[in-house]
Amino acid sequence: MDFDHITRPLTDAEAKAEAERIIARSFQPETPVRHIPTSFRDDTPLPAYGDTPPVHQDDKRIVPAWAAGIAVASIGVGAGITGIGCGAWLVLQGLASVTLYGVLMVTLPFAGVAMVATAIGGAINKARSAVTNNVFEAPVVQNTQINNTSNQRGMFSRTRNDVR
Repeated sequence: MDFDHITRPLTDAEAKAEAERIIARSFQPETPVRHIPTSFRDDTPLPAYGDTPPVHQDDKRIVPAWAAGIAVASIGVGAGITGIGCGAWLVLQGLASVTLYGVLMVTLPFAGVAMVATAIGGAINKARSAVTNNVFEAPVVQNTQINNTSNQRGMFSRTRNDVR
C-alpha cells in the first residue's frame, strides 16, 4: 500500500484529481436505482349511481392484536364495575332514608326465610319423634323423698331442694 499521500501534503493537481474522483464515485450508483412512487391517485371516474367497486385497502394497524384485546377487556371490566357501583349506590341511598316501611321491606325476606326454616324444622322434628307405648303389667311403686335445707344469714339466704 502506498501511504505517501498520508505523510506528505497533496499538491494542488493531486488534490483536484482526488476530489473529482470522490465526487464522481459518490454520484455513480453501484446498483441501478429503482424509482418507487410515493403516492398514487386513481383518476378513473366513479359511477353516477349504484355501488362503487371494491378497492383493496392495505392493513395499516399500529396496535397489536393482544393490546387491542386487553383494551376491550378493560373497557368491559370498567363498565361492569361501574354498574355494580351504581347498584350499590342505589341500595345504600335507599337504606340511608330509613323509615319504618323501609326497614320492614328490607327485613321481610329474612323473616320469610326464617319462618319457612322454622316450619321445615318443626315438620322434620315431628316426623322423627317416635311414638312409644310403655305397658307395665307389674305393680308400680313410686317413692318420692324431698329434702329441704334452708340457710339464712343476715341479708342473704340459700335454699336447697333435693328431690329423689
